[in-house]
Amino acid sequence: MTDDLAPARSDAPRPEPIRFFGTSWVVRGPGYRARRVAVAVGALLAAVAGALVMRLAVSGVLISGTGSFVNVLLVLAVLVCSCLAGVRTWKVLAEGRDSLTGWMADDKALGPIRIVGFVGMLVAYFVRSLLEAPGEGVARTRHEAALKRHRPTKRPTRRRR
Repeated sequence: MTDDLAPARSDAPRPEPIRFFGTSWVVRGPGYRARRVAVAVGALLAAVAGALVMRLAVSGVLISGTGSFVNVLLVLAVLVCSCLAGVRTWKVLAEGRDSLTGWMADDKALGPIRIVGFVGMLVAYFVRSLLEAPGEGVARTRHEAALKRHRPTKRPTRRRR
């Protein structure tokens, strides 16, 4: 879904496409608002469906009669994983993957947390899509920096004869 809204000069840096938006985020071209609404609604519906599936899974353990200690641990684990996954997703969408440090930067170690906390990820994606296209701020910053590096700082002067 890449819209051809790149700068007119062929040697100028091209913007990187964002999932679901292509390059329409550069000038917030046609369909940008409709896509943002669709992404927000889709993320919210996916989060609600995921929460229902997670509730069904937790209810299955609660019904099994394992005891209140295991039940509390399970609910706390789901809540903590959702919060951690949501915070990490928000940080990636707001500041970029390069800004992650410490425990947030290790993708392999966070795999199980992201699987259990997928509802938190979807909620963070939904809230971020209310503000802008998820990842737009990072892409816009990179694109503007590339354009600044590309532009000549001074106009070439003509020599007088």
